[in-house]
Amino acid sequence: MANFSLNINGKTQQVDVDPATPVLWVLRDHLNLVGTKYGCGIAQCGACTIHLDGVAMRSCIIPVSAVRDQAITTIEGLSEQGDHPVQQAWLEHDVPQCGYCQAGQIMSAAALLSDNSKPSDEDIDIAMHGNICRCGTYTRIKAAIKTAAKVG
Repeated sequence: MANFSLNINGKTQQVDVDPATPVLWVLRDHLNLVGTKYGCGIAQCGACTIHLDGVAMRSCIIPVSAVRDQAITTIEGLSEQGDHPVQQAWLEHDVPQCGYCQAGQIMSAAALLSDNSKPSDEDIDIAMHGNICRCGTYTRIKAAIKTAAKVG
């Protein structure tokens, strides 16, 4: 076990865990930040997407020891009131069905719009590639991203 000081959603959090523990499990099991979901465990589904220094990353394969001083943002930290433009667009377009993948989808979309405020369809497809929605709401996801781009 080792002690890690992590910057999560703008707050310093201390955890004492095995250095190989994936960030996903540190968030969920040690800090009770359960918005980030476990899907596949091999970075292929996107359910566990977080931001590391603003970049969308799959938390299921990142060992906590690799985070160092990078800022972690989870879905809980994206917006205190849940009013981030992507979150609002998600509701406007009625994107979620089962909702399981939505935190990861939203985090990927928010990272895209942070880097590219006017993404093309191809930009959206590339940024969202690997975020799997078992309910198949891809058309609504793309529409929501386009709406959020106009607002943001």
